[in-house]
Amino acid sequence: MSSHLIQGRLIDMPVRIRDASVGAATYLVRADAARAVIAYSGLDVTEVLPGKAACTLVFVQYRDGDLDAYHEFGMAFLIRPPGSGRPPGRGPLAGVKDVRTAGSGAFVHWLPVDQGFTLEAGRRIWGFPKERADIDLRLATPYKRCVLRRDGRLVLDLLIRPGVPLPPGGATGVDAYTHLDGVTRRIPWRARASGVRARPGGALIRLGNHPIAKELSELGLPSRALMTATADHVTMSFEDAVTV
Repeated sequence: MSSHLIQGRLIDMPVRIRDASVGAATYLVRADAARAVIAYSGLDVTEVLPGKAACTLVFVQYRDGDLDAYHEFGMAFLIRPPGSGRPPGRGPLAGVKDVRTAGSGAFVHWLPVDQGFTLEAGRRIWGFPKERADIDLRLATPYKRCVLRRDGRLVLDLLIRPGVPLPPGGATGVDAYTHLDGVTRRIPWRARASGVRARPGGALIRLGNHPIAKELSELGLPSRALMTATADHVTMSFEDAVTV
């Protein structure tokens, strides 16, 4: 078992999250625009429909875990892993099982957090593109809301409406990919969720004047979400990163 020394504290692998709440909205966006956004990584998006890629916006309240309590926002794209040899356009996005069959991964393009310890740990252990931001999460009602600001500028205001309750499932997870300081990494991780609700559509989004908001606008947002999901209780485990 490996360990990492972060700010004088030893973090053993795998890193475990014991309690978190999650809200996510997935959008079909222009594949050419998505390729331009992640061109720096050398990776390629999966075309879930001809000319369309999948972009997921996710916000997380971590209440108990090895990296302490914090708020996080993520912007990720479904990608073809390096060396997969699979062409884009393999048919519609029908669910997590089909995505796994296609060999796709999730490339984390941006991952702001509101605490310094997780910021340093995320960048040093996995190469996650973590930055400090103001993340206001409002999760007390069935309507889940995230207001995200960076450098005093609004990035977005995202509201997720309640969906249909789903039964608890087994552990899931699509390998995450990162690219930081010229190095591409793959991060195996797994999650188990309860209190899950999901639905087609279900998101309201307002973009601000931050450069990331401009990227989202160039992808075609605001638009109708393909689907949204929330989970009241999520546990996760993150393995060591593997250099690609």
